[in-house]
Amino acid sequence: MVKIHYSKDADALLIELLDLPIAYAEDDGKIILNYSEDDRLVLVEILDLTKSMETDDGGFKELIYA
Repeated sequence: MVKIHYSKDADALLIELLDLPIAYAEDDGKIILNYSEDDRLVLVEILDLTKSMETDDGGFKELIYA
């Protein structure tokens, strides 16, 4: 079951895909991908979420869930 959590203090969106221990992570600037020992994607962290969601007019982009 996917769990989504937003940390206001860290301004980070955490998307937990699997309930497994994290063995290592790959950092791509504002996005951190956390993997299990058997290379399965466990957790996605999106840092500075509100800054990356701002529009030019000071509003926020709409998030669409499918």
